[in-house]
Amino acid sequence: MSNLSRKSAPMAGAADAVLAVLAQVCMVVAGILLVTLIVIFGWLVFGRYVLNDTPTWVEQAALLMVVWITFLGGAAGVWSKAHLSIDFVREMMPPSICIPLRWVAVIGVIIFGAYLGWYGMELAQKTWQRTIPMLGIAEGWRAVPMSICGFLSVLFSLSHLAALFRGEDPAEG
Repeated sequence: MSNLSRKSAPMAGAADAVLAVLAQVCMVVAGILLVTLIVIFGWLVFGRYVLNDTPTWVEQAALLMVVWITFLGGAAGVWSKAHLSIDFVREMMPPSICIPLRWVAVIGVIIFGAYLGWYGMELAQKTWQRTIPMLGIAEGWRAVPMSICGFLSVLFSLSHLAALFRGEDPAEG
């Protein structure tokens, strides 16, 4: 391990701990929203078939929650390296090809995350004046998780990139 790697390791550990907490917060919020989604669908069924009075707001609330669950879970997946990837082909390659492909993959996620974050923010701003029917909140709330996911994906991937610079294997851990 080089001198630079030894000096940056404690700082990297602290940054990784903060990022791990952010990823955990994403998963907790997504989990709470998933439980809430199940409860409101239970209310929908009860209202429709028992009370004969369908709560109309449930569909819009469910759509909003699914967006939040998906994007927060996606960001956490980037941190834990559990996101959708086809790496078995890359990992079968010799190290002279495999290692550069790891760099390309992490840089690709950074670029994609930056676009997702930026354009998610733009979409939220452009739709903020409209209201979600039945809920009475800004339509921009549907795009906010896209932006959060993008920017968190960039942060998480920058940490993975730093691990590559330190000579750590990003495929592990």
